[in-house]
Amino acid sequence: MRRPQSNKDKRNSPGKSRGYVKKSFSKVGAKTSTKTSSRVSSDPDLIRLNRYVANAGVCSRREADTYIEAGNVTVNGKTITEMGHKVKLTDIVKFDGRVLNPQKKEYVLLNKPKNFITTTSDERGRRTVMELISKASKSRLVPVGRLDRNTTGLLLFTNDGDLAKKLTHPKHGIRKIYHVELNKNLSAEDLKNIQTGLMLDDGQIKVDEISYINNSPKREVGIEIHSGRNRIVRRIFEHLGYEVKKLDRVIFAGLTKKDLPRGHWRHLTKQEVINLGMNQ
Repeated sequence: MRRPQSNKDKRNSPGKSRGYVKKSFSKVGAKTSTKTSSRVSSDPDLIRLNRYVANAGVCSRREADTYIEAGNVTVNGKTITEMGHKVKLTDIVKFDGRVLNPQKKEYVLLNKPKNFITTTSDERGRRTVMELISKASKSRLVPVGRLDRNTTGLLLFTNDGDLAKKLTHPKHGIRKIYHVELNKNLSAEDLKNIQTGLMLDDGQIKVDEISYINNSPKREVGIEIHSGRNRIVRRIFEHLGYEVKKLDRVIFAGLTKKDLPRGHWRHLTKQEVINLGMNQ
């Protein structure tokens, strides 16, 4: 994992991790609004422009004021430069030409128990992981990837669609480690076969790493893999004649289960969100 940004780095490059480029001038010929919206501050459907920009993940509110004053932000095609301007959620707000989403990005980590399916709803009335995080946020969060019904462990939820897409794409090599318990000891020969790579029905699969777990029976192994193929860990062992009795995801994209009991959730820290960005 790359070195996290220092406070100095973050001060010098607000918003760069999301592809934004700071400008210190207004675009030539752009219309500038001179009206102040403080007169309509009682309207509950209006929010300050700096908050809108900050919620979109560009930067902090204070930094947003600087960008607004510099002419980097437009509302419905007009450049806004005055402080305190308010906008509606239906307005089209752009930062350096890119349309912003005002919804504050949230990240929730769950230690999933068994007997919950990873879906936002289920026609058959089965219990879903959404029940477990129902009080975590008022925003609509969705799971990043999936764990099958009997698999336990780390599952991330977010409303950040860009990050979710990157964390689930195999080309980004997101680190996932599972603790596997089999119905019998894994032979040294099969351990080596898994390390070398197996040919399954849907193509070859090769794990990043596999090993026995220290001070445990040889039916318990740790396996690291970045493939997102459906039920891939279970299918690896089933292909060799083993039954997976327990499957627990213990690490996902650098996140761990430390201080997170089964069935509980927590919001990610600012540093963890930064680290996820570095994993992209």
